[in-house]
Amino acid sequence: MLEIAQLAKSFDSRLLWRDISFHVPAGTMCALTGPSGAGKSTLLHCIGRLQHPTAGRIVFQSADLPSLKGSDLRRFRRDTLGYLFQNYALVEDATVLENLKLAVPRGTPREKLTAVLAQLSLEDKLSAKVFTLSGGEQQRVALVRIIVRDAKLVLADEPTGALDEENAAAVVQGLRGLAERGATVIVATHNPIVRDACDQIITLSPGTMMTTTPSGAPDGIAHEFSGQPPPPRHAHTGDQ
Repeated sequence: MLEIAQLAKSFDSRLLWRDISFHVPAGTMCALTGPSGAGKSTLLHCIGRLQHPTAGRIVFQSADLPSLKGSDLRRFRRDTLGYLFQNYALVEDATVLENLKLAVPRGTPREKLTAVLAQLSLEDKLSAKVFTLSGGEQQRVALVRIIVRDAKLVLADEPTGALDEENAAAVVQGLRGLAERGATVIVATHNPIVRDACDQIITLSPGTMMTTTPSGAPDGIAHEFSGQPPPPRHAHTGDQ
């Protein structure tokens, strides 16, 4: 389970958000939604240790993530975390196989790699250079790395933003498969199809954070957190 408690992030004098608290159980796919500038990517970066929160706690499987250092942080990134970036984060002049070998545990059987590639319709791309692949194929290769590593915490930052409908559906299916195998999956997205494929939705907006289910039914409470003035108490519902 991922637990966020009283999280805050500021950049110099600008307060992005504060007092964010929620939890995402194992086996859950959660969407982070909201307008541009609301801090979705920054929240993912704080969870994934690419940035540090200004205050608050981030706990995953009893580990306080902001306090991890040295070998503990390296093990977390190697053994637990999977990060899916919008720009794919692949070595473009290397082959698909070479990219996978850089990311998966040493000694992973080639048969396992090809089996997961086949799940994402990439079985004929093992020897292809990454720069010859389409954007959708590259994102699916990036997803293969996470699946083969059996990551327990998966963070995806706008993973379908540059993809066509077919490739976006394949990525969503792969992320859902990770959640069904027990991973905690957090997806920052503007895409309503991705959002509705999730089990839980965290909506960031000026003044509030609302947790809901895909049906729109509240699954938590609205929290005042940003540097904006809080809404009137009687309007404290997350609706803007």
